[in-house]
Amino acid sequence: MPPAHSPSSPDSLEGQGSSAPAGGTNDAIDALDGRLIRLLAEEPRIGVLECSRRLQVARGTVQARLDRLQAKGVIGGFGPEVDPAALGYPVTAFATLEISQGQGADVRAHLAAVPEVLELHTITGRGDMMVRIVARSNADLQRVIDRVVGFDGIVRSSTAIALENPVPYRILPLVDQAAAE
Repeated sequence: MPPAHSPSSPDSLEGQGSSAPAGGTNDAIDALDGRLIRLLAEEPRIGVLECSRRLQVARGTVQARLDRLQAKGVIGGFGPEVDPAALGYPVTAFATLEISQGQGADVRAHLAAVPEVLELHTITGRGDMMVRIVARSNADLQRVIDRVVGFDGIVRSSTAIALENPVPYRILPLVDQAAAE
């Protein structure tokens, strides 16, 4: 996690802790970091100079903060958000996979080669992995599932089709909370 900034010196990058205490305050980001992340999320094409103007801090401060947030993995990239439905893949499903012991790396490699696999998570509970997949139609979903499970390391699968996405992936409420702690 990125170091926090001293309340008395919002631009200070030295002498800060690197992780939040369990159940305590968060030192991953401060209020300025939160405002910067929100600004970039709301206007992803904005430049560093315009960020500094709107946040009323020096350009160097914005650049240093961005560099630090990227280095620590808080900000993972500045790429466009792409809607699979707009690309012709309106069906989203989640598949829980049970895999053979010792086959994790091979299954990961297999799933990474399937373009319709958007995410892969290892999980606890029933199953070992959960994948988010997309397809062109329900009929095409069968093709995708067959490709996903058509690997000897996958023992069993269970798939659920997403009907609606009333709370799409979001991060800004969490950023606001982390910045306030």
